[in-house]
Amino acid sequence: MSNPYCEPLGIRTPVLEELIDHPRANAFSMLIAALLERGQPMTLVEAALRLEQAGFAPAEWALSSLQSCRPARPPIYRDGDHYALDPHSEELDRWAFRLDLRPAKRKSPAAGPALKPDPLPGPEVPMTTGELEQAWREAYLYSNWSAQRVALAVLDAHGRPMAPAEVLSFLEALGTRHLLSASSARYWHRGSALRVGEDGRWEIAPGDQAQQALRSARAAVRTLVERIRLREARRPDPEEVRARFQEWEQQREAHGAELARLSRVLIHGFPAGAPKALVLLDVGARQLSTFLGPELDLARRELDRFEVIAGVEVRALLRALDIEPGARRLAELGPPQKSRRLNRRGRTLKITTELLIRGSCGISSPLGDERKLKEYLRNGQITKLRRRLEADAKALYAYYQYGRLHGAVRLRWGFLNKMISAPWVQRDEPVLGDLKKRAYEQDRPLEVVTGSAPGWAEPWSRARSCWVEKDERGWSYLILDEDGFPIDEREVQAARIG
Repeated sequence: MSNPYCEPLGIRTPVLEELIDHPRANAFSMLIAALLERGQPMTLVEAALRLEQAGFAPAEWALSSLQSCRPARPPIYRDGDHYALDPHSEELDRWAFRLDLRPAKRKSPAAGPALKPDPLPGPEVPMTTGELEQAWREAYLYSNWSAQRVALAVLDAHGRPMAPAEVLSFLEALGTRHLLSASSARYWHRGSALRVGEDGRWEIAPGDQAQQALRSARAAVRTLVERIRLREARRPDPEEVRARFQEWEQQREAHGAELARLSRVLIHGFPAGAPKALVLLDVGARQLSTFLGPELDLARRELDRFEVIAGVEVRALLRALDIEPGARRLAELGPPQKSRRLNRRGRTLKITTELLIRGSCGISSPLGDERKLKEYLRNGQITKLRRRLEADAKALYAYYQYGRLHGAVRLRWGFLNKMISAPWVQRDEPVLGDLKKRAYEQDRPLEVVTGSAPGWAEPWSRARSCWVEKDERGWSYLILDEDGFPIDEREVQAARIG
């Protein structure tokens, strides 16, 4: 018997009894496992009874844990009283790996042989500058390294008295962060391991106390050196790491191209519970089709040719249309986050699709008033109804495309200006960051549309030709306008390489 949850993952149907002692076993992961095992939606009561049967916990305890673990979160979604899995969710694929239901997709580079580094000299042998360079390069010497101990190690490694500026210059060249300063000598009292000579240079003081401090400093430095050498001995071959990364990049690009080729449609129906009108928006062709009353049968046939169906409450809408999604991917355009706490007093902002469309695309009235739409339908004002529903579909399309471009949507309300991950975007799908990198590497301009959503008739009429440069640290890419000023990327509504 086929399992619609396990087949897309390429895994065998799990047995719950084999997973209850797994290190990652908890209420949420066991709910995922129970759904994978059954291959169809379950209520929490059914899941609790199955967990009791498997020996995970008594049904009453299991039900309480399931109710309090936030079960309706990816990869699980709630459909009435039932909970189901999204078989195409990347989070479900990750849980399959966490529960050891599938092997790792990419092998980590093999570690180098566990060779034991050559033994280091004992504390009776003076340090070398090479040892300090290896132990202290870009190091933070604060917690266990006093200013005196740092200076003592530097003087020992050089084997001679040194001027304060010379000691500090040596540390600066290594990029070491430390507590030592030119004025540290004023804290060296009689009996310290260091002293200031008549010529103003720092030198190691004679005596057993200084020798004891010196041996302690040598041991501490060589402990760091030993750790670094052992880590380097076990480090994977850089060439293998580079080859594995290139292989991963190629796989990611190939999967991204495969996802980009999927045929997509956005659906918007009214009324949502029992649609009398339905708009289909072909995302690839940017074509609108509106179906009313008896024409809905034709809409059902039209949907058969698409591999991805997007919409607000898309599963409920398909159920109302009596359409079985089957193996097709569903993109939920409802708010990925229901609310946000605004302050410590508990004031909460309810997040809606309309709010996210306004924040992301700058459309002031993204969706029509339900009362007006009912009035149009009741009075037979089909032209007005069609025009408003098509305008809604265009707003949802702009919102959907904004999420695909950024991998997130924008929440703006009062002082809030946050990006929220868009659940309909897969991990390997190319986003704005990939376009910036490609434009920079190819030294080509990047055309962007900023501000509000692009016009429907001529989406690139407001396009600006920009250039991509790296920031001062070389860590990220910036989009610069014609005058060389950076563009706020959250304002970008569309982008393509010129």
